[in-house]
Amino acid sequence: MEFSDVEPDAACGCPACADRRLARSLAARSGRCSARGARRAAVLLAAAGSVLGTATAAVAAAPRTDSSPSIPDAPQGEVAGPYGADTAARRSIAAQPATTRAEILRRARTWVAQKVPYSMSSYWSDGYRQDCSGFVSMAWGLGSSQTTWTLPDFADRISKDDLQPGDALIYNNPKNPQGGSHTVLFGGWLDAAHTRYTALEQTRPGTTERSTPYAYWSNAGGYLPYRYRGLSQPMPAPDGDAFPGTDKFGPGKVNPYVTRLGKMLVDRGGGRFYHEGPSPDWGEADRKATEAFQLAQGWRGAEADGYPGKDTWDLLVHHKGKDIPPADPATPAPPPPTVPTTPAAPPFPGADRFGPGRVNDDVLLLGRQLVRKGYAAAYREGPSRDWGEADRLNVQAFQRAQGWTGPEADGYPGPHTWRLLFT
Repeated sequence: MEFSDVEPDAACGCPACADRRLARSLAARSGRCSARGARRAAVLLAAAGSVLGTATAAVAAAPRTDSSPSIPDAPQGEVAGPYGADTAARRSIAAQPATTRAEILRRARTWVAQKVPYSMSSYWSDGYRQDCSGFVSMAWGLGSSQTTWTLPDFADRISKDDLQPGDALIYNNPKNPQGGSHTVLFGGWLDAAHTRYTALEQTRPGTTERSTPYAYWSNAGGYLPYRYRGLSQPMPAPDGDAFPGTDKFGPGKVNPYVTRLGKMLVDRGGGRFYHEGPSPDWGEADRKATEAFQLAQGWRGAEADGYPGKDTWDLLVHHKGKDIPPADPATPAPPPPTVPTTPAAPPFPGADRFGPGRVNDDVLLLGRQLVRKGYAAAYREGPSRDWGEADRLNVQAFQRAQGWTGPEADGYPGPHTWRLLFT
């Protein structure tokens, strides 16, 4: 039998190509192997590699049980283009190509079907790095392999109840950004109580799809849900007349319907309940303004609980019913707001300005404002331009003082934290 001499692919990480490259290297160094002998050695090694690869695949395919929670062993590489090309410019995010949820899951399941081996330095045949963030980058179709720290630049924060297939859950560990962080794709809820879901993820030994407790086996409180901005079928615009559902309103809800509700209530006389303009974050101002509107209609008890239902929404959308009356004149008017003695709040500079390794004037500005507000207990020295654990602990103390818990009080400033801190 005669064999064709095929050059092994230098970029391929499969066992067969690796063994063929080894055989060629040994043959070249010894100088004693004939060309035919080298070819036969390569074929024999490739056959052995195939057997070993099959055994490895069988181990990877063995089902994991939920009775033994796993902790991801999933370090990640740096931001890189296809096959590791330099992508320094990609940190400045441009508009992304549109995709659909079905397409995201289709791409993700191609890796699941192939049990793509985990690697933070190797790249699969489609050009994406074979780690957790490379997997989500591939599924979202970003054209580059991002990290858990940069994937949020391509997405919007959503709430747990807004999760839909194709969204992602991202955990960033500030103490070990590269080796302690992780991300998975959300594949859908598995129970009505939203305690378990299907997770598609890249972790050792290879890509898997499995039932997972929310938010994850470990560090559950640190995972945050995100939605890719490039979806061609995003959440319906909140300017329609249809009631979006009671699940869009209440503590912890963050979505554009909350903003629209607030604006409609302000138009109907509820502006006095808002110290700041309506925002996507549900708050006590939204509940009080809704309750005042419901009471103005003559509703009482459970009908005026401060949470919008279909009837409340219908009256607001179509500008029906009675407006919220002015405050009771017998009630003393609140004192006029004091004239601020500090400059207006500076614009939020962006989440990427804060975190491990960040050194800039915005970190110093944040620290000084924390001191002014009385949240400086963690500082052993004065604030500086270098981000440190003391900055995170002081920010977390401020967030918890607002009544926030869990991921909302992670110690990293976002636009809402920044606005409240500088108010």
